Amino acid sequence: MASGLSKTKWDEQVSSIPKNGSNDNSLDVSLTYEGKKSKQEILSISPADIQSLWKGSPADNRLYYGDNLHILASLLNDNSVCGKVRLIYIDPPFATKSVFQSRTQIDAYTDLLEGSHYIEFIRERLILLRELLADDGSIYVHLDENMAFYVKVVMDEVFGKGNFRNWITRKKCNPKNYTRKTYGDISDYILFYTKSKDYVWNRAVEAWTEEKILKEYTYIEEGTGRKYKKVPVHAPGERNGETGKMWHGMMPPKGKHWQYKPQTLDEMDARGEIYWSPTGNPRRKVYLDESDGIPAQDIWLDFRDAHNQNIDITGYPTEKNPNLLKRIIEASSDPNDLVLDCFAGSGTSLQSADELNRKWIGVDNSREAINTILHRFTNGTSPMGDYVNNGKGKTTKIKSLPLFLVKDFELLATKSQNISESDLEHWLNLLNP
Repeated sequence: MASGLSKTKWDEQVSSIPKNGSNDNSLDVSLTYEGKKSKQEILSISPADIQSLWKGSPADNRLYYGDNLHILASLLNDNSVCGKVRLIYIDPPFATKSVFQSRTQIDAYTDLLEGSHYIEFIRERLILLRELLADDGSIYVHLDENMAFYVKVVMDEVFGKGNFRNWITRKKCNPKNYTRKTYGDISDYILFYTKSKDYVWNRAVEAWTEEKILKEYTYIEEGTGRKYKKVPVHAPGERNGETGKMWHGMMPPKGKHWQYKPQTLDEMDARGEIYWSPTGNPRRKVYLDESDGIPAQDIWLDFRDAHNQNIDITGYPTEKNPNLLKRIIEASSDPNDLVLDCFAGSGTSLQSADELNRKWIGVDNSREAINTILHRFTNGTSPMGDYVNNGKGKTTKIKSLPLFLVKDFELLATKSQNISESDLEHWLNLLNP
């Protein structure tokens, strides 16, 4: 973004902008492609025929095995879910034209759709997800550079361009030493939208470090010993109200206004919260002990993939960092809210939601995903790597760490999945050892 003052006039003259006969000068763009269904066709998709395989007590949460399109359609008829989901996070296929295997070399899921087939696959689910979302709810869609730009246009169409909040860039792995002629591919993206302008938001912050404190809070208040920094008491933009009037015999700088009404600034000054320079320039004191932390920005550097960090994992491919999910869940939901992930994969979002006292619904059509999630629920995760050093110069086989044990959910499946007796027996043995 260019620096300097943002204006809507040039030399006090309003620019003439053609509006094509409309009073709305917004940019409305949609994708056109073969096979694009109408919204009504998608909302009329047949619901899944669902059976319950196992139910814990109490069963506040649900894990579905089956095609998420028809399961989402069935949830439209569930009054306890439709319009009640506070947060949706999905990490769908990325259109990589690949088959992904688990740590044990078992096929986990396919990612073979591409082009318009992929776009419509995502769009159908986004339209259903929007109906399930609460009016004050949010949705995060995790993608890479292959399709993120196309899906951004689709989400503008489905959720409304005005409900776009952030394009988050995440550092997904360590730097790469490429031999080909390109920059290292170390990022992916998360599109953050809300259903309306009024949505649940708990500002995410990062903890202050000693290094950052020394750099930013460079002053110590006499008498109290409190660390503080100095910031302007004015802000860009002219105002005609109280904040544009004179204070202490001076007007705001040209093209700016006071951040607070003169009366409020007087109250702050009386409390010793205004610093006056030798030349009479006022600055506001911002104290370190009143800061919850550093507000998170839209570039996230500390949430690399599980396989690239020394943390516990399930071994499922494309498994995401649990701290990434926890930031999203804490920012866009409150305790007891309902969180939905219809590409549940290894269950990281479900575990994170459960640990943060949220209710959850997970869906996946991969047998290996359901296996992984149930193992995660009953046996926990394992340290990264096949072997670990025991500290005595010997390596030993890793052991599972039961960090997350949960029984308060219901396992369901669509009848069209035709679950084998051996799979069902295996799952029930996990849940009822």
